[in-house]
Amino acid sequence: MLTLEWESEGLQTVGIVVIIFASLKLLHLLGLIDFSEDTVEDEMEMATVRHRPEALELLEAQSKFTKKELQILYRGFKNECPSGVVNEDTFKEIYSQFFPQGDSTTYAHFLFNAFDTDHNGSVSFEDFVKGLSILLRGTVQEKLNWAFNLYDINKDGYITKEEMLDIMKAIYDMMGKCTYPVLKEDAPRQHVETFFQKMDKNKDGVVTIDEFIESCQK
Repeated sequence: MLTLEWESEGLQTVGIVVIIFASLKLLHLLGLIDFSEDTVEDEMEMATVRHRPEALELLEAQSKFTKKELQILYRGFKNECPSGVVNEDTFKEIYSQFFPQGDSTTYAHFLFNAFDTDHNGSVSFEDFVKGLSILLRGTVQEKLNWAFNLYDINKDGYITKEEMLDIMKAIYDMMGKCTYPVLKEDAPRQHVETFFQKMDKNKDGVVTIDEFIESCQK
C-alpha cells in the first residue's frame, strides 16, 4: 500500500523496500528446502552442470551467510536452475509469480542487471549469494551502494531524472492495482521531482553516489 508518507519522503524509500521485499521472496523460493549437509557437499563437488559454483568456504568468506545457509540456498538454486545460472527470462518468470497483479517485466530487467555484476547476461549462484548478502545483511552503506547501482541504469556513476523515472514507472507497473489510494498517472514523475529536490544538492540535474548516500542517511 502506498501512503501519503511515502509521497512526502520520496519514492527512493519505496524502491529500496521493494528490492528487499522481492529479494526475501526470492530467498523463500530458492532456499526453504530441508536436506542433509553431506548430500549437498557431495553435489557441489560432483555436479556436472554448466556452471560450477565456488567452494562453500570461499563463498562463506565473501558473504554474510553461514555454511549451512549457503547449502540451503544452493540446493534451492540448483533445483530451480539446473544449469547453474539464471538468465533474464527465468528471472522475469520468477518475479511474475510474486507480483501477478502487475507487470514486473521491466523492474525484473533492472534488478537482473544489478545482480549480474559482471554483465555477462546471466546470474550465477555466486552472483545471487553476494547480492542477497548485501540486501539482507549488509551495512546501510552497502545497501545504499547497491540501490544506487540499481538506479544508475547506464552505470555511468550518476542518476538522471530519466533513469529514476524509468525505475519508478517499473515499480508502479509491478505493483499494479494493489496501491491505495489509486495513483494518478503522473505520480511517478512527481515522485522523481521530489527525489531530485531532496538529493540533487548542487542542482546540476544528476545525483551522485555521495549525494544519494548522504540524503538517505539523513
